[in-house]
Amino acid sequence: MSSSRHDHPLPPPRVEEVSDGVYAYVQPDGSWWINNTGFLAGRRGVICVDACSTEHRTRLLREAIGKVSGRPITTLINTHHHGDHTFGNWLFPEATIVGHEGVRAQILADGVPSYRSAWSAEVEWGALELAPPFLTFTDRITVHSDDLRCEVRHVGHAAHTTNDSYVWIPERRVLFCGDLVFNGGTPFVLMGSVTGALDALARLRELGAETIVPGHGEVCGPEVYDEVEGYLRFVLETAGRGRRAGLSPLDAARQCDLGEWSRLLDAERLVGNLHRAYAELDGRPPGAPIDLTAALLDMITYNGGRPLSCLA
Repeated sequence: MSSSRHDHPLPPPRVEEVSDGVYAYVQPDGSWWINNTGFLAGRRGVICVDACSTEHRTRLLREAIGKVSGRPITTLINTHHHGDHTFGNWLFPEATIVGHEGVRAQILADGVPSYRSAWSAEVEWGALELAPPFLTFTDRITVHSDDLRCEVRHVGHAAHTTNDSYVWIPERRVLFCGDLVFNGGTPFVLMGSVTGALDALARLRELGAETIVPGHGEVCGPEVYDEVEGYLRFVLETAGRGRRAGLSPLDAARQCDLGEWSRLLDAERLVGNLHRAYAELDGRPPGAPIDLTAALLDMITYNGGRPLSCLA
């Protein structure tokens, strides 16, 4: 099954003001390595939420911020360790980089990860230099854009990864949720937990957010939770059937009908998600290390033996 979708350039990234002085930076089409970021433009400086995957894309983000505010970028918050949100950290040398302790630990452990080779060879990553958070927290930290309170909260357990945080702006009911939410893309929990991701969604629902900036896809409202939850429950059901039938995660994915979920980008993520779901069915703790290389190779096999599509 191919994940190739385009024979034309993607639309350019765009800045969307979601509340007064609060901006989403949306990168279409939100598929592999094409993430959203955001920023708050205050009188004294700019707080940025996440970087981008490539040098070029991160430089475009900086240019976009500069067109909105001439103030310095004082703070860069990482919602989790994945490279689409952190590879560009080094291009914010003036900023305090903030993240959960697990983000720093995982970036240092991974280095520049070799698993990038699973994706299309045409990607121009540019220069990649490690720049992990150097202001870390264990539970939560609060930053302020002028008088506007922004609460950075760790989920508390494995979900998309083992180190996910979200940025909640209660006064504006705005939520930057990182990759706890994909809008229009297939949720991905290979490095986290299926059940933990469902628990994280329940926590996000309790916030009462009205505007949600997902890690990938268009800005949306809380209705997006239903789609993500529905897909994750589909993964659990598929894993249960596959385990009972003695199927591998790859074969379980091949034999299942994606149905309504076939419209989501990057369908091959189902295989990685099933690897994680099988591990949990086998009693492995949420977020426990599993064979990522085997899962990625199975995703490539599901993709017809071709490298995974990356349009970044």
